[in-house]
Amino acid sequence: MSPIMPGAEPFSAPGGPDAVLVIHGYTGSPGSLRDLAGAFAAAGYTVELPLLPGHGTTVEDLVATRVDDWTATVSSAFAELAARSRKVIVVGLSMGGFLATWLTRRHPEVAGLIVINPLIEPPAESFLEMMRGVLATGAASIPAVGSDIADPANHEVSYDATPIEPLLSLFAAMAELEPQLGEIRCPALIFTSRQDHVVPPQSSDVLAAGLGGPVEHVWLERSYHVATQDYDHAEIEARAVEFVDKAFAS
Repeated sequence: MSPIMPGAEPFSAPGGPDAVLVIHGYTGSPGSLRDLAGAFAAAGYTVELPLLPGHGTTVEDLVATRVDDWTATVSSAFAELAARSRKVIVVGLSMGGFLATWLTRRHPEVAGLIVINPLIEPPAESFLEMMRGVLATGAASIPAVGSDIADPANHEVSYDATPIEPLLSLFAAMAELEPQLGEIRCPALIFTSRQDHVVPPQSSDVLAAGLGGPVEHVWLERSYHVATQDYDHAEIEARAVEFVDKAFAS
């Protein structure tokens, strides 16, 4: 595997008996969630923020991966955390929001779900056809979607292109998950940016409406897609830690 990009390293912090698994997004890296993971660690929780296969190195590494590689990684990380923790809460940004939701559906023992601008609603067939058409021309990628941040002082460690075939595998998995959302009954906290140039805010609405448990939906007025590195990051961190405290205490 290629060397890990500076700022894309995974994050791990030992803590108390309760744990938080944090999952980054497509073409991104743990750097986009390091501050949020650090807030959980500072609150006394055990935290794991893994680097997903194909990410944080070169975009060529990502081209060869598929959604099954990412679900296997988060499943393994969850199993390892669950084996040594009293309770586990799962957190994700963008595609990480999908992976967190996917994981929670498969593990009813998850104590809570937190997602930020989650990628949940499958795209329209016309969009899929457009993507397949780009592939048919011989192109492997479309323009980059990373670093959608309103604050000019911050930048996401991400790739400068968006590979198509791994993304199509993700979209297929999203279509499978959507009708199963009602099986998730743990408490959920959803953060959604009003302006998001990567994932339509409607995707959060689909998740909020589909979940079978209590949902708190927080709208972010100042941030774009990578809200954990944007103007509202402090609010996200404070509300997320408060949610985790309450979920673990119940």
